[in-house]
Amino acid sequence: MPRARLLHVLVTLGFAAAIGSVALIQTAAELGRGEMPRCLEIFARPPTAASLRAYEEEIEGASVVAGALRPRMQCIQLSMLEEAGEKALVGRDGWLFYRPSLEYMTQRPLVAREDDPVQAIVAFRDDLAARKIDLLVVPVPNKESIHPEMLTRRAETLGVVVCRETRQLLERLRDARVEVVDLFEIFRRGKSESGPLYLVQDSHWSPAGLALAARAVAERIEGRGSLEAGAVPYGERPAPLRRHGDVLRMLSSPWIERRFAPEEIPCGQVVRQDTGAPYEDDPRSEILVLGDSFLRIFERDEPGAAGFIAHLARELRRPLASIVNDGGASTLVRQELHRRAKLLSGKKVVIWEFAERDIRLGTEGWQRVPLPP
Repeated sequence: MPRARLLHVLVTLGFAAAIGSVALIQTAAELGRGEMPRCLEIFARPPTAASLRAYEEEIEGASVVAGALRPRMQCIQLSMLEEAGEKALVGRDGWLFYRPSLEYMTQRPLVAREDDPVQAIVAFRDDLAARKIDLLVVPVPNKESIHPEMLTRRAETLGVVVCRETRQLLERLRDARVEVVDLFEIFRRGKSESGPLYLVQDSHWSPAGLALAARAVAERIEGRGSLEAGAVPYGERPAPLRRHGDVLRMLSSPWIERRFAPEEIPCGQVVRQDTGAPYEDDPRSEILVLGDSFLRIFERDEPGAAGFIAHLARELRRPLASIVNDGGASTLVRQELHRRAKLLSGKKVVIWEFAERDIRLGTEGWQRVPLPP
């Protein structure tokens, strides 16, 4: 056999052995765990395109070989190419960005949307108004909108970026006379004085950013004059935190996490000055706050009572009521409020926070969710 032909045969056999070994390793691992080999499940499924795609995704997700190799390959890819995969984007000086947020800012929608955020917000405002409750809408800017200079040096002169889709939403809400706290402008003014308003490894705001937002919302509420002044004596005590951010954890690669030192976060925990107890919600409060993970961070997770809700309560000198749903501020929080409508008893103001990217990417979209009668 000619040498070239022999080399071709050997390479072909090598590839076939490599491909076959993956299936053998997977089958051996599943049998070792006492499970039926997944390769046999194909015979129990209907022969449709959707079923086959789902089967392929399940096989890929359960692959022992992929699970072992993927974290290492991700680390090599990040080290050599500064490419972090589908969920993350590497910026300057170790800053990490959530890729879907950036795509929201830079890419137009592929299809026309069937739901309309403005219609859903206006309908919610009107339902609350029928109960003599005011609505205050607080869209939280994407990290990329406030710190574009940490994405690329070419953006150093941009300051704060408001993409077209977000700008149109804000304009339409103002035209509909929906009360909005414009954090884009507030962060633009406070950015140079407060330091980074977002975390380096995380998609969420920093303690400085949430404190600035809490002051702005409190000033808007107090300026209305519809509530009596609060009288609860809240203070603040240092509660520093050291952890990896959510964008880094999304990569699911211990190899990459070892490359990044945990971020030092100077949180301030809100406590009662008379008892020293950390801040707690009060369902009987006249103010209800709805929102997503921007309300959860530092509040429901470590260190606790150090997030936006607690700092807003400190600014207003009164406890608040809240409903928080990670990624679900567009629709899911209103669905939960529908189920817990008694929480609206005695309320005078509802504050509705949602992340900028949810204008297009919100879980369950922007459904109309009427309040129960």
